[in-house]
Amino acid sequence: MPAKAYINRIATAVPEHEVHQFYLRFAASMLAADRRRIFKRMADLAGIEHRYSCFAPASDPEGPSADLAGRFIRGAFPGTAERMAMFGDAAPVLAKKGVEGLELGGGVSRITHLIVTTCTGFSAPGIDLELVARCGLPERVERTMIGFMGCYAAINGLKLARHIVRSDPQARVLLVNIELCTMHLRESSGLEKLLSFCLWGDGCAAALVTAEPHGIELESFYCIVANERRDLMSWSIRDHGFEMVLSGQVPAAIHEVLRSNQDAILGDRPTEAIELWAVHPGGRSVLDAVERALKLAPTALEPSREVLRQYGNMSSATVMFVMKEMLKAPPGQLGCGMSFGPGLTAETMLFRTVS
Repeated sequence: MPAKAYINRIATAVPEHEVHQFYLRFAASMLAADRRRIFKRMADLAGIEHRYSCFAPASDPEGPSADLAGRFIRGAFPGTAERMAMFGDAAPVLAKKGVEGLELGGGVSRITHLIVTTCTGFSAPGIDLELVARCGLPERVERTMIGFMGCYAAINGLKLARHIVRSDPQARVLLVNIELCTMHLRESSGLEKLLSFCLWGDGCAAALVTAEPHGIELESFYCIVANERRDLMSWSIRDHGFEMVLSGQVPAAIHEVLRSNQDAILGDRPTEAIELWAVHPGGRSVLDAVERALKLAPTALEPSREVLRQYGNMSSATVMFVMKEMLKAPPGQLGCGMSFGPGLTAETMLFRTVS
């Protein structure tokens, strides 16, 4: 019988620069005066109070540059090559901070597998080898990069970690989700695009997955791909960074997908059987859509709403910030996790807290 897989620990990390109010004012400065009032009203409804960035903001949000180093100059934002160089410098630093939060101590030498998810930057040698060098991981560690899958990549990472542990009970898998979303700030006078950018923050989550029976048991996974809605959410590499398309129709599409696939996601259980909900907070309207679709109690998604309030949307790392809260729950509770991303894709899982 295959071994069971458990998330034993989760650590999270964000950069030192709190930027939410700065970026709101910077974004508003790109709009005509009459549209600024609409922008402010809609941003205030987003349920976000804080976001963090690896890049220090400038002193004046209406000044010539968005960042203190003067790389995001109005009318001359950096191209993709420069942004990738910025990613190569900053991402390993934040990723190391996340791994160190696990407090593995001498156990770092026992890590057998390293899985890294990211969709906000590319480099080679990449973050995987940087983590081996910076964190003292064994050079023989088996490394896997899960790239450009967007916000649902962490659940795919957990799925892969579960497969590894079930096939090799001695495996100790380190999963790292690292995203620098704010690096892809773009100039725009489009209200919808600016509102979309005001969701994003930088963050990292690190998790240890083993066959040791403590923490959270990973029970099962289920994926839904709504091909007919694939144009509603996309993430493309352009000459001036990565461009996210996030349609205002996404919440309604998620509502429809969850309603029609509820039994498959929950294993034919009623929603009342699920005591814990770890839903990726892609935005307040996304959480509202999940709550309505599954007819959840108003408090069911409070952990997700709190992560959104404190950090914004950090792409693949975000659902792991929510899962960290699940580790505090009493043993024996059944939970459901889900993330949404390009496709339109919903990656879901069932988990259970253990002693």
